[in-house]
Amino acid sequence: MANYKESGVDVEEGYRAVDKYKEQVKRTVIPGLLTGLGSFNGMFEVPKGIKNPVMVSGTDGVGTKLDVAFQMKKYDTVGIDCVAMSVNDILCSGVQTLFFLDYVACGKLDADVAAELVKGVADGCVDTGCALLGGETAEMPGFYDVGKYDLAGFGVGVGEKKDMITGEDIKEGDVLIGLSSTGVHSNGFSLVRKLVPNVNDPFIVNGTDTGKTIGEVLLTPTRIYVKPVMEVLGKYRKAIHGMVHVTGGGFFENIPRMYPKAKEGKKQLISVIKRASWDIPPVFGELIRRGADFDNVYNTFNMGIGFVLAVNAKEADAVLEMFNANAHKYHKDYCPDMKAYKIGRVEYAKGEVKSQRDAVLFED
Repeated sequence: MANYKESGVDVEEGYRAVDKYKEQVKRTVIPGLLTGLGSFNGMFEVPKGIKNPVMVSGTDGVGTKLDVAFQMKKYDTVGIDCVAMSVNDILCSGVQTLFFLDYVACGKLDADVAAELVKGVADGCVDTGCALLGGETAEMPGFYDVGKYDLAGFGVGVGEKKDMITGEDIKEGDVLIGLSSTGVHSNGFSLVRKLVPNVNDPFIVNGTDTGKTIGEVLLTPTRIYVKPVMEVLGKYRKAIHGMVHVTGGGFFENIPRMYPKAKEGKKQLISVIKRASWDIPPVFGELIRRGADFDNVYNTFNMGIGFVLAVNAKEADAVLEMFNANAHKYHKDYCPDMKAYKIGRVEYAKGEVKSQRDAVLFED
């Protein structure tokens, strides 16, 4: 008679993985958490003082960046990417994420590898200030290749309805402030993997060996913008009219998403981006050198700007100064300090906006 282990599912390894997860989950406990790991569901109390609560959720995965982690046999940072992709999306409404849940799937479970993945998720939750409420580990032999894992998750935040940032207040003349990315983040890796067949190649910048491999550089985790942005919102919320997380599709796909659709007979708001107004990380130059189409990189990658805010022009300098003055408070050993830049402005389109290319204009 066949048993579950003979079919490829090792229940005991699953128990061992959960025991390792518990060590990481303890680090993310925050007020409001009502259940511990091991329940059939997770419960979190709505923060007191919110009169008209709105729940905001976001979900995403790490995508094919995981393949770089598999090749490098480094599993402890992609969990940060998993959290970042969701909580940065939630942040666009001006909301702090309260809790996060993850989903790990594989062909054959290795508790040590799974624990490293969840460690990264816990690190991301700590960086966000949210609880890791629970998750799921699925072992599916014959469905996933041995040694391959998938990692996804979702977060939930709650905010006061009257304080939601919807983009409806964005107006011509608003200043676009961009917050620096750590590099490629977790988008465009189907192209990256084609351009970088050997992740162990040395990472050369201006003819100098940096001492890192390109794989190490590519695995730099996605920056989590929650704490610095929420701090600025605490002082300048009314001045911040819209926010956008620059993910897959780069500038062209994401920045226009924060603008309200023009009413009939009215002009559409668009972005005018000033080239050379921020520092572009060297990894993008390397990808272009390897064959990435320069005419399309802003439609694929974040190109060094991972989050954008549309800010009332009168408060823009103060907002910029606050971001840069507090950057050291959010220092992480695994990524460079965040910088804020004035990268452009909001204008009315001079003609019909027929495509994304008409909605994001570049000037020298």
